Amino acid sequence: MGSIIFQFEDKTVLPVTVSIEAGETVLEVALDNDIPLNHNCGGVCGCSTCHIYVHSGENLLPEMSEREEDYVDRARNPRFNSRLACQCKLRRDGNLVVTIPDQSSIIGH
Repeated sequence: MGSIIFQFEDKTVLPVTVSIEAGETVLEVALDNDIPLNHNCGGVCGCSTCHIYVHSGENLLPEMSEREEDYVDRARNPRFNSRLACQCKLRRDGNLVVTIPDQSSIIGH
């Protein structure tokens, strides 16, 4: 078992720490814990609305696929540590720290 610290660009939202187990994605954990993270394609790497920044624990996640990289490039304000939460499946137990970009201007769910 591990944990994820969800930080938010929207500084009015306080960080949240939740548990994650190997095999779960960051998106699944966010949704299970009522953490606001858009996911218009339903988590199948078909959009960029679940874009996050991974600050630590990236070694616990799979390498970024070419498809994910294509969608990350379409995200607003991509950075070197950008990933799609739906593709960040924890490979082994450990701890992650991620930031969720401001979701206020994304249309969707």
